[in-house]
Amino acid sequence: MSRRFSDSSDLSALSGVAPALATAFACLTGEIALVIDAAGVIRDVAIAGTSSGHPAGDWIGRSWAETVTGDTRRKIELLLEETGDPGVTRRREVNHPSRSGVDIPMSYAAVRLGLDGPVIAVGRDLRAVAAIQQRFVEAQREMERDYWKLRQEASRQRMLAQVATDALMLVDGATRAVQELNAAGEAMFGARAARLPLPAEELLAKALQTGRPQEIRTRLSTAPGAPQVDLCAMPIRVASGDSGVPGAMQVLLRARSAAVDGTSLAGEAVVVTDSGGRVLVANSLFRALCRPEACQVEGQRLCELLGDPQRHLAAALVDARRGGLVRRPALLLGGGRTPTFECAAQAALMNDGDQECIGITLVPAQPSRRDSLRAALLSLLDRTGELPLAELMRRASDLTERHAVETVLRRTAGGGGGDAASALGLSEAELAERLERLGLTP
Repeated sequence: MSRRFSDSSDLSALSGVAPALATAFACLTGEIALVIDAAGVIRDVAIAGTSSGHPAGDWIGRSWAETVTGDTRRKIELLLEETGDPGVTRRREVNHPSRSGVDIPMSYAAVRLGLDGPVIAVGRDLRAVAAIQQRFVEAQREMERDYWKLRQEASRQRMLAQVATDALMLVDGATRAVQELNAAGEAMFGARAARLPLPAEELLAKALQTGRPQEIRTRLSTAPGAPQVDLCAMPIRVASGDSGVPGAMQVLLRARSAAVDGTSLAGEAVVVTDSGGRVLVANSLFRALCRPEACQVEGQRLCELLGDPQRHLAAALVDARRGGLVRRPALLLGGGRTPTFECAAQAALMNDGDQECIGITLVPAQPSRRDSLRAALLSLLDRTGELPLAELMRRASDLTERHAVETVLRRTAGGGGGDAASALGLSEAELAERLERLGLTP
């Protein structure tokens, strides 16, 4: 126990000036000082200016132990017991209830003036310290939340990049024949007739033997400077027909660069769904394809977000779950409030811990000029009722005329204005006037 006075110190001579001492201590420390009698009752209170408004002014005549909360009352009792020894007691922290309902934390040390004299307890208001500690805790929690947000975002980006860039190969377990390859797989493994690299062969055999996914980081080539790749072999038991009876075993071989940077290929809409087709993560290009009202895509069904009137996308997801990898060169999606569009699609099984996922890439086909005219006319028809009929007809006529003139100019490029005018049944002067009105260059 820390003492500031020797055991021979006799402070009984100060008993008569205890209130004055309490005031002096309060002024010196800038806090609160209490004078407590032998029965533990507060007889005087001194409050420094910095602690004005403190409820200690109402404690005179009350037992010191009754001014604190029940869970810290024992600390007051220990402080009073310690004053039986000469010197200053150790400092203890207690809580005082307040009118506002928020406890006031205080730290006290006490000294008895003589053997039977009063006790002077000097208290330090810890509310400022508690506020600083609380702000520190909140700042730490905010940093942790930001950290996990960054981790989750990085994880999302890595998953999307893997869907967009992974080399995929579907191999028959019995014959080792390649059933399906994506474009990245063709670039990494070569043509279907080519022999698999030895690390891929060994990993495939181990996956078939154990019946569980296997992973390894290796090099597919022994050439100097060959990059490292992460290989994953996922065995899939394919159901035979509609009976659901397990059939042949296939292996989905997935390879990705060990230095994947979390970016996805430009021009591809990338999305990862759970086994039921609900979106887990998606990139911005996928969000742009969704229905206008779908501001939040996570948790919603993929086919409902895009529009799948012919159920071709739904069938592709089912086939991916059964067979591991499917490619569809042309799917027609959209409809309703979403413009229809054609796209190439790829869907493949993924493992995210214990969760089965499906990674999908969609590459919208480039619209033809005819499709552009059709889309513009449909958009104009959507404004029926907003614009007068005459204005709608004039704009539709301008769109059609512009499309016809652009088409002829493109077909007769290099043949001079006379060929274009002749094809349109106009004189060269009339064609020049229309080109100027439409803002076109001959």
